[in-house]
Amino acid sequence: MWFGESEANVRAIFDKARQSEPCVLFFDELDSIAVQRGNRPGDAGDRVLNQLLTEMDGMNADKNVFVIGATNRPDIIDSALLRPGRLDELVYIPLPDEASRVQIFKACLRKSPVSKQVDIQVLAKHTKGFSGADITEVCQRACKYAIRESIEKDNERIKKGNHNPEGIEEDEDPEITTAHFEEAMKYARRSVSNRDIQKYKAFSQTLQKSRGFGKEFKFANT
Repeated sequence: MWFGESEANVRAIFDKARQSEPCVLFFDELDSIAVQRGNRPGDAGDRVLNQLLTEMDGMNADKNVFVIGATNRPDIIDSALLRPGRLDELVYIPLPDEASRVQIFKACLRKSPVSKQVDIQVLAKHTKGFSGADITEVCQRACKYAIRESIEKDNERIKKGNHNPEGIEEDEDPEITTAHFEEAMKYARRSVSNRDIQKYKAFSQTLQKSRGFGKEFKFANT
């Protein structure tokens, strides 16, 4: 990448956002460009962050451009980015509850043929503490098992068909069964530990306390 190209890209993104207002700029994996300055070898990343701060400060109040960032490492985000007028609203999104996990399973499997014997509620109940990505991995693994089983059955039918071509059965779409999910759950794992969750909660509480007086502030006559 040429010198200064990253900073130019940041400017271009904000220029386009201003021209397209109302607009929402969403930065996924924000920590990849907004880590605390001085913690990276070289200064290319620092220049990108400085440009990002400059662009955010240059936003006029009448511009309907909203900047949102997502990260699972809020503890390493440069504090300058969290100051008022920049990314000053912290929204902690917890892991999905059981009802949300049901919807995630349904979304992941909406285009896949699933056996009526598969109880999504049971899957959701046994995946407490799983993230959306963790649940997606379970569904993908179960789907792979179904496809693998279907291929093996096809090979068997082909072998039998060589001896009796009229006996080849019509191919059917592989259906994901309870057995496939049971096998997939053997390898299921949480990507977010209880320790990580406590760390996120502690960071959120610390940041909120550092931004105001909270209940400790009162007028003298109250």
